[in-house]
Amino acid sequence: MFKFLPIASKPSRQNSAVIFLWRGAITALLLLLSGCSHNPGFIQVDQQYQSANRNDRVRFVVIHYTAGNWQQSLAVLTKPGKRPVSSHYLIPGSGDPTYPADRPLKVYQLVPEQQRAWHAGDSRWEDRTGLNDHSIGIELVNESWCEKQPNQLQQQAELCVAADFDPAQLQLLLALLKDILARNTDISPTRVLGHSDIVPLRKQDPGSRFPWQWLAANGVGAWYDAAVMQKYWQQVPALPEIKTVQRALQLYGYGIAITGEHDAQSRAYLLAFQRHFVPEQLTGEPDLKTIAVLWALLEKYFPKALQQESSLQLLTPSAAVAITPAWFTQI
Repeated sequence: MFKFLPIASKPSRQNSAVIFLWRGAITALLLLLSGCSHNPGFIQVDQQYQSANRNDRVRFVVIHYTAGNWQQSLAVLTKPGKRPVSSHYLIPGSGDPTYPADRPLKVYQLVPEQQRAWHAGDSRWEDRTGLNDHSIGIELVNESWCEKQPNQLQQQAELCVAADFDPAQLQLLLALLKDILARNTDISPTRVLGHSDIVPLRKQDPGSRFPWQWLAANGVGAWYDAAVMQKYWQQVPALPEIKTVQRALQLYGYGIAITGEHDAQSRAYLLAFQRHFVPEQLTGEPDLKTIAVLWALLEKYFPKALQQESSLQLLTPSAAVAITPAWFTQI
């Protein structure tokens, strides 16, 4: 409390004014505190007890290409439309004539990370659906595109045009991803995804030219070990049944249904997997290279789950040993 000493002499007008102001301020403060203590809208929250039973909202990062130039991409991602879309981040590329020439390349944030951007659509990965609720979306300005275009030879044909990604753009992406991963520890390597991984029946981005292997070599995302892939390549006695392939894709994270048929969804999911990990072989078929890569990924990132399912054991115990790559010799 404030303590006022008695004044022996008659106070001057100036002293009286000061005393009056002090008393007024103290009275106002006491009234404010009194009002807070009786105001039902004022809640004191104690945070000394914190639960360990929780996780982060963000579990995935989804990478896209925009299929347009800078101006087109910025307009689509920021302005209202019939089918509004957005992303948390947009990264331009070098040499785009629609990007301001006097402005350096940089990362643009369009939506705060704590809010939902509308980039993933009707999507699935692991046990999560609607990945807008659980992910950060990154759009790369790139004029690649894919469209369903039936022709005289195929009624279900898909025409794709792929453009290379700008090295300077990729360096910005790498720095951004490392920052995101440092702040969101639930994003494991197998949760750094492409749009086609989570919506394979409708989407193809970021396409077969996106450098997933380079990204993984720089510490972001998943990639297989070449020696383990070669082990499966050399020692798998026969290609597994399609239901086993479907289960393997499901175990890795893909939202595929186990039908036991090499149906349209199986081809779409295999194509999405190949775009990500076997871009030199876009067939949609469960060929030996695709099988070897898929099982090498499971062995690296989900070894316990792989061992626990007998149907996924492609190699005999005596054969399941790592093989020195044929190109590695000692002199």
